[in-house]
Amino acid sequence: MHFRHGSRDEPEINLIPFIDVLLVVLIFLMLSTTYSKFTEMQLRLPVADVEAQRDYPKEVIVSVSADGRYAINKTPLSDRSVEAVTAALSAAASGAKDNVVIISADASAAHQSVITVMEAARRAGLMQITFATQSAAQAGR
Repeated sequence: MHFRHGSRDEPEINLIPFIDVLLVVLIFLMLSTTYSKFTEMQLRLPVADVEAQRDYPKEVIVSVSADGRYAINKTPLSDRSVEAVTAALSAAASGAKDNVVIISADASAAHQSVITVMEAARRAGLMQITFATQSAAQAGR
């Protein structure tokens, strides 16, 4: 007997019909899907009282001139000592410790004048200190 030896070709998978079927399923799903809005939650938002203001800490503005004079909340001080500035800061803060001290010093003010204000604020128990500056556009005027 004579047997034929056939060729041993590997079977291959044809992907074209598979892709066609997937595209048909995808189109079917896209057309059958309903795009409806989800039901919205009914909310009653709180009403803000326009007259009520936020509780911001009180600001104490200390101005230092170029020649070392002080003004607290636009009230000039006659004495330049640390004790006098401390007493004026304590009076301006009216006993509250959460006040913010804003030091607005002249650009040519002595460094010691600013340090005096910082020391006076420390003695008065005012720990929040910031410095006022102006932008370069404002300085050029």
